[in-house]
Amino acid sequence: MNLLSILLLDKLEIFDSKLIDIESFLELTFRFMLNTGVLMLLVRWIYFSTTRRRDYLFTYMLIGSIVFLLCFLLGSVKLQLGFALGLFAIFGIMRYRTSQMPIREMTYLFLVIALSVINALANEKVSIAELLFPNLTIVFITMGFEKIWRLPHQSVKEVVYEKIDLIRPERRSELIADLAQRVGIYNIHKVEIGRIDLLKDTCILRVYYSENSRDINMADNDTRDNDGDDD
Repeated sequence: MNLLSILLLDKLEIFDSKLIDIESFLELTFRFMLNTGVLMLLVRWIYFSTTRRRDYLFTYMLIGSIVFLLCFLLGSVKLQLGFALGLFAIFGIMRYRTSQMPIREMTYLFLVIALSVINALANEKVSIAELLFPNLTIVFITMGFEKIWRLPHQSVKEVVYEKIDLIRPERRSELIADLAQRVGIYNIHKVEIGRIDLLKDTCILRVYYSENSRDINMADNDTRDNDGDDD
């Protein structure tokens, strides 16, 4: 296709709408490729290589792409700030049917939405260097905590426990050993005792533990099993 054909397509209109706006289309393509590349670094390379959670990998990539396209294509509306805050409110209160979203995964969701909004709504006054700066800064900070410093990720589970004789302080080591054997939770740091039901001889325990590869794989399998049950 030569230059003349491109110019003719650029001037062709259907129902008062241009068939293609070359400049706008190239801008959309560049920004979408930038956003997708940053999301791949953040989600596929940093998050997935650390957690191996395939369910959230799928979710983050689709949400990031959809939010970007929504913001970019509706960016001409003069309520850009309200529109962006509305997206944060919608996804900020989102819950999954199977379980509540963990804080760490919620943080990644916030980063995905924030970067997609930035890449889509940055106007012509923002240079490419200024657009790249927040993207690369977020990626490098996240990579620093996940890959370089490797800070341990503490998770919490609530367990309905029936051996209430083990919740006494002097038997705390026996309680932790029993939880590790029966529930499969390892690297337990702390156990908090919640509501106690003396009629049923049960109590609610909040178990704080460090994630390892075994726990992550177990959580991933549980998520897939729950999805299969819902179907």
